[in-house]
Amino acid sequence: MTIDTRVFHRDLVHEQGMVSHASGVHVWDKEGTCYLDASSGGNVVISIGYGVEEIIEAMSEQARRVSFSGGFTSEPQEQLARELADFAPEGLDYVRFVSGGSEANETAIKLARHYFVETGKPGKHKVIGRWRSYHGNTLGALSATGHVLRRHGYAPMLLPFTHAAPPYRYRCQLCATRDACTLSCADDVERMILNEGPENVAAFIAEPVVGAAAMGMVADPGYFPRVREICDKYDVLLIVDEVLSGMGRTGRNFAIDHWGTKPDLISCGKGISSGYSPLGAVIATGEIHEAVRSGSGMFEHGFTYGGNPLSCAVGLAVLRHIEKHDLVANAAEVGTYLIESVQQAIGDHPMVGEVSGLGMLCGIEVVADRATKQPFASALGVNKRIARRCQELGVLINPSFSGNADGYLGDRFGICPPYTFTRDQVDETVSALTRAVTDVGKEVM
Repeated sequence: MTIDTRVFHRDLVHEQGMVSHASGVHVWDKEGTCYLDASSGGNVVISIGYGVEEIIEAMSEQARRVSFSGGFTSEPQEQLARELADFAPEGLDYVRFVSGGSEANETAIKLARHYFVETGKPGKHKVIGRWRSYHGNTLGALSATGHVLRRHGYAPMLLPFTHAAPPYRYRCQLCATRDACTLSCADDVERMILNEGPENVAAFIAEPVVGAAAMGMVADPGYFPRVREICDKYDVLLIVDEVLSGMGRTGRNFAIDHWGTKPDLISCGKGISSGYSPLGAVIATGEIHEAVRSGSGMFEHGFTYGGNPLSCAVGLAVLRHIEKHDLVANAAEVGTYLIESVQQAIGDHPMVGEVSGLGMLCGIEVVADRATKQPFASALGVNKRIARRCQELGVLINPSFSGNADGYLGDRFGICPPYTFTRDQVDETVSALTRAVTDVGKEVM
């Protein structure tokens, strides 16, 4: 179906389909075709499924009361902050609301800088990121991002943030010949801090489980405890980007809980509102909050829709739904089954290099040669071909973004369903995926 569009779409060459409606974990297009959504809306957003009546009721009720609060706070904002702080790791007690993930990471970066200004260390301003990471499209968040292809066109505009080695066991260049991880990637964070000068470094930012830049990359169990030690040694704040991995997706409230590590700041988005309304947040420790409160008393930073009562009412309803229906536990149980099923079905396929992830965040890397880990030529677009073939078979997966291998080459894609997925739906997904990988493999190998 050709659409006469005046929308300045992201992709101006390939026409998007037109969605009609969605319910539960299924989506219908305008032509009446039904798809099983194993991509959580394509951007790994949908946490609780589509069309949940209690969320719609909460939206409607709040819209009738007030949808924008101007210079006021609101009960939905205050209550969501309390309950989100309870949901977060102990000690992260104060919340700043924004409209999405890029804004959340931009806010976290600026708050880290502001904290050191308030505590008498104004020289600390730099942020260290990691290669194979993605933190958002605003210029500060993109400066911290270590995804080469996303940075490329805007490089002259970016801040001079440095990047440490990623905890990418499959393609590790630091301990690839060892039988086990040596945590050299964590030690590289210390090297970056020393290179920049600890007196200049405000924060280190990392995704506990990587999303768009290398879908499903999971760090060694010792990685974040070591990073925490390094950050404490040099008085550097630890920001964990949980925009994609947080709010229960990995089978814990936040993915960082798998490492038993307390960060100073958590950025979240996507699953916090399950796509019902734009919402993101930064969760900060009491120490950071107190430094600002007892200092200038101001964090002069904000966005028009930050703390919007309608979005916060939605977020509150979503969080309560997650807890009421024990969806974090379901994400853990069914997510384990998902990753094991994918591994069993295609793990030995000649072009599958790695299956990794936690919970409802499964990443698959495909390669031209398993022995050498040689990636496919980018022109082949193998990850996108697999996603398109799955869609033809009635299942939506996340094609992710190329460049995970060396910054320019490399194909990973994700199976990232809503937390409400069942084992039967996993089986349906894996069946389509197996056929898609087989079909595309015959075309490109």
